[in-house]
Amino acid sequence: MSDRIDHMRQVPALTQKLTELTLALKKGPVEQGILSLVEIRASQLNGCAFCLDMHIKQARLHGERELRLHHVAIWRESLLFSDRERAALEWTEALSRLLPHGVPDEIYAKARAQFSDDEIVYLTYLVMVINAWNRASIAFQSVPGSQDKAFGLDRVGLS
Repeated sequence: MSDRIDHMRQVPALTQKLTELTLALKKGPVEQGILSLVEIRASQLNGCAFCLDMHIKQARLHGERELRLHHVAIWRESLLFSDRERAALEWTEALSRLLPHGVPDEIYAKARAQFSDDEIVYLTYLVMVINAWNRASIAFQSVPGSQDKAFGLDRVGLS
């Protein structure tokens, strides 16, 4: 068990605001399956065990297939993802690991070909938010699975 601050309880007003933004994004125009893939891929890239654990469980609750979850880390080589999902995953990587000169035009063009203007904005903000959650969970060493009961994730049976 970590001896670090429980950031969610220490300053609940901040947690609430980030939660509100997260929930608003999930009510937007981008489908749940893509939202899940984005959260999982960003959490993989950032090495956030807490968020990766949580978002895999959430994806399973939303009906995501197990094999696709295993393939998120190798999405470029996998045949299991649509062009739209690939564009979202590539966008997630470009924004989570910014290059010195920003997002390359090629990646932006792929996203524009698959998403409406509103969807790209929602997708961008989702990547921003999951990166924020990842950073907080990593900084305070949030324990994977420790919030399963509170978030209703114990229902998935992956403890």
